[in-house]
Amino acid sequence: MRVQVLDTVKEMAARAARDGAAAIRTAIRDRGEATIVLATGTSQIEMLAVLTREDIDWSRVMAYHLDEYCGIDRDHPVSFRRYMKERFTDRVPGLKSFTWIDADANDLDAELVRLGGAIEQTPVDVAFIGIGENGHLAFNEPPADFDATSPYILVTLDSVSRQQQVNEGWFGHIDQVPEVAISMSLRQILKAKTIVCTVPDARKAKAVRAAIEGEIQEDCPASILRVHADASLYLDRAAASGLRFFARF
Repeated sequence: MRVQVLDTVKEMAARAARDGAAAIRTAIRDRGEATIVLATGTSQIEMLAVLTREDIDWSRVMAYHLDEYCGIDRDHPVSFRRYMKERFTDRVPGLKSFTWIDADANDLDAELVRLGGAIEQTPVDVAFIGIGENGHLAFNEPPADFDATSPYILVTLDSVSRQQQVNEGWFGHIDQVPEVAISMSLRQILKAKTIVCTVPDARKAKAVRAAIEGEIQEDCPASILRVHADASLYLDRAAASGLRFFARF
């Protein structure tokens, strides 16, 4: 796993977006199309703002959603579908396709099958993701299931993840945060040819240190990124501040 530390959130986001965009263009050149995975959350806002301005033929790009709360409809203010529509799909007219997670479906098991069948039809070129304060990837909470083979799984959110959503201003109180979500599994994330992981803020410093310098273990799901052949972690200085060798950055 490559680690890049930039001075500011804007610099970090710009580097991540431009490196990811280059990988998308390479896939289009080599295969005629590209498939990407996109995350939501505060950590992705600046990155998506840059990515949507990149020179990319979006008519050749298929996108998949990383995760979504269960029981919240697509127009809810904190819906990840609404977030992605406002910050991505509305900004890239002509996108070939976007496969949304219908996490308020009546039959969630059938929704998992639908999502899995869709993403298994194409190789994923770039996954744009982040890391949670508890080290989660997508909503794969610690202790994560490293062996789950289904592309999408139903997960129970832990209190740290739910409180993070409150701290970031998405909800007013932890009781308002859903307890269940649909998440892309770790194995599916690792199938991406390139992983672009953007992680700002001192709140993430402990998780970043565990992911980079700790053991690869289920209690820090993000540590699994170290087994990937082409994963890059983009940090601002605050997020990198807990690293033992922070001074070299």
